[in-house]
Amino acid sequence: MSRRSTRRAGAAILTTVLIAGVSATACDDATASTRPELRGDHVLVPIAGGRADVDTASLSITGVTGDGARLAFAERAPGGLGAPGPIRITGDLATWTYPDRGLTVSASADAGRLRVVVHSDRDTRLAWPMTGADPAAAELELPRGEGLSLPVADPFWNSPDAALVGDPLDLTAGLTMPFWGYRIADRGVSYLVPTDLGTTLTVTSADGKLRATAEHEFAARAGTRDYTVTFALTDASPVAPARDYRAWLVQHGEFRSLTEKLGRNPAISRLLGAFHAYLWGDGRTPEAIHRMRELGLSRMWLGYDAGDDPMSRAAVDAAKQAGYLAGPYDSYANAQDPATADNPASRWPDGVWPTGCVHDADGTPKTGFGDRGCYLSSQALKQDPRLLADRYASMTANGANTYFLDVDAAGEFFDDHTPEHPMNQRQDRDNRLARLRALAEERGQVLGSESAGAWASTVLAYSHGSQTPVSDLLWKAERDKETWGGWAPERAPRSFFQPAELPAAAAEAMFDPAYRVPLYETVLHDSVINLDRWELSYYKLPRQQTMRALTAILNNTPLNLVLDQHELSTHGAEIARLQQYFAPLHEAAGTTPMTEFRRLTADRLVQRSTFGDGTLTVTANFGTETYDDLPGGCVDAKLATDSTPRRLCPGR
Repeated sequence: MSRRSTRRAGAAILTTVLIAGVSATACDDATASTRPELRGDHVLVPIAGGRADVDTASLSITGVTGDGARLAFAERAPGGLGAPGPIRITGDLATWTYPDRGLTVSASADAGRLRVVVHSDRDTRLAWPMTGADPAAAELELPRGEGLSLPVADPFWNSPDAALVGDPLDLTAGLTMPFWGYRIADRGVSYLVPTDLGTTLTVTSADGKLRATAEHEFAARAGTRDYTVTFALTDASPVAPARDYRAWLVQHGEFRSLTEKLGRNPAISRLLGAFHAYLWGDGRTPEAIHRMRELGLSRMWLGYDAGDDPMSRAAVDAAKQAGYLAGPYDSYANAQDPATADNPASRWPDGVWPTGCVHDADGTPKTGFGDRGCYLSSQALKQDPRLLADRYASMTANGANTYFLDVDAAGEFFDDHTPEHPMNQRQDRDNRLARLRALAEERGQVLGSESAGAWASTVLAYSHGSQTPVSDLLWKAERDKETWGGWAPERAPRSFFQPAELPAAAAEAMFDPAYRVPLYETVLHDSVINLDRWELSYYKLPRQQTMRALTAILNNTPLNLVLDQHELSTHGAEIARLQQYFAPLHEAAGTTPMTEFRRLTADRLVQRSTFGDGTLTVTANFGTETYDDLPGGCVDAKLATDSTPRRLCPGR
C-alpha cells in the first residue's frame, strides 16, 4: 500500500474546530468543584469534560470522560519511582513524594486542566509523561514550525526517512510552542509544558506507532528544579491542543494582540497586506523601489543582510514614500576576530572578542554557527549597554523603519560559565526578551526575528521561519552547494536565487499539505505575522510553489521572497498578481484570530480556515481533483463583505 493510501485509510474522520466551541475548551465546567478525591493510592482530579485519574504508585494518568470513556494520558514513569509517600489533600491540592528519587509531586485542577508539578531536591532527570500508548491513538499533533498532524501508524513518519524518530526536540528550539497533542478515537488530549526550559520531547516508534515522551532536566544552576505539565481533554480536531495553549496564554496574561501592538506603534499597520523580500545587489536601489510601485506592489517589507552594502538613505526614503518598511537583518549572536571576520555584524569593538564569548564549564569558547567565531553572550552585552546602543545607531543611520534581529527569538539558549559574565539559559532568555522589547517599545521599531517561539510573541510583529516545519533533512540539502548553491556571487548568492529541488523525503516531511496543520496560526495569528524562512524564498523551491501559495492564503500569511532587478523583471508581474490578491484579505483579517480549521476530505487535501466571526473564509484544494467546483491547485477566499468568493489558481 502506498504512503498516500495508507494515510487516507487512517484519516476518515473529518474535523471541525471553533476557538469558542463549548465542547473543545479546557475552561468548561469552571463552576464545578476542583477539589481532588482520594481513592486508595489514586488521586482523582476534576477537569473539563470529566476527570483525571492519577496513579501515585507509577505516575500513570488516565482521563475519564463524562460518559465513562477512558483515555490513556500518560504511561507509568520508566525505571520506576520507588514507593510513594503518603498522599495529602489540602484544599484543591493533592501532594505526595517519591523519597527514593527526591521528588515531590502535586496535582490540582487548573482552569479545566490537570496540573501536575514535580519538584526535585537534587540535580537529576525524569522521562515523563510517556504519551500516545492508548490503543485508540490516531494522530500526533506537533508544533514543528506551523504545525504537523501525523497519523501515528504512518509508515513514512515511523521510518528513518522522515528524520523525526529518536531525535529529542528541545521545547524552546525544536518546537515553536511548548505543547503537543493526540487524537484518540473521537476525543483528544493536550499536553502543555509551561516550564519549557530544560525539557525535550522525543518521538519514538513502538509497534509501528508514534509515541512522544517528554524528559526534564532538574538542575539548580539552571533554575529548573520545578517541572510542570498540564493535561486537558479536547475534541478530535488537529488544532485542539493549539486552542488549549492559546487559552492558557490568555489566562496567564502572556498573549498580546497585533491590535494592541498597533496601538503602541501604528507603523506596524504597514505589514498588513505586505509581502516580505530580502533585497540584493541592484534590488537595494531607489530605482528598484520605483519598479515595485510601477508593478503594483502596494505593500512590502524589505530587508537586507548586514553586509558592507546596506540600503542607502535614498533607497530607504523611497521605500517609505512607497508605503513600505525597509531595514536591516542584524544579529547579536556571533563574534569573530575583527581582523578576519567574514561579515560586519560579527565585528564588535575591542574587548568583545574573545572575552564576550559564551564559555563551557571547562572554559572552552562555544563555537558559533557554521563554525564561525563564537556565540556571543547576551550577559556580556548586557553589562555594557553602549555596545547595543552604538550598534543600533549604526544599523539604522539610513532611516530604517523596521528591524530584524536574527536568532534572538529562535529559542536556542546558553549556559555561560565565563567568570566575568556567568548566566544560565533562563537569564539568557530574559536578556534576549529585554533587548527585543527595547527595540520594539523603546526604539519604536517594527520588529521581527527568526523562527520565533511563542515565548517571544508579546514583543514581535513578525517572524521569518515559524511557518516552516524544518527538518534536519533541510540542513543536509543546503550543504550540497552544487544543487543548492553557495554564497557567490556576492550581489546575488546562488543559495538564495538558484532554484533547487528538495530530496523527496525532505519535501514530504516539510511541505506535504496532508500532514501540515495551522497550530501556530490558531494560537498567534492575531499576534505575530508568520512567514517561511528567508533562505526558502517563494521561487527557491519550484515544485512547492503552488502548495506554498495556497498555504499562505489558507493561513492568511505573506510570502517571503528574495529580489533584485532581474527577479523583478522575471517574476515581478506574477508577484504583483499574488500580492494584490493577498493584500485585501490580510488587511481585513490580519488582526483577527483564526477561529476555525477543517479538513473537508478524507485525504486531508481540501482544507478550510475561518478568521474572526466570519471576517474571512478560505477553502484551499491541494489535491488534483475538483471539490465542490473548486479545481485542484486553487483557493477560494471570501470576505464577509463579498457576494462571491475570490479565486486564485497560482500555478496557472
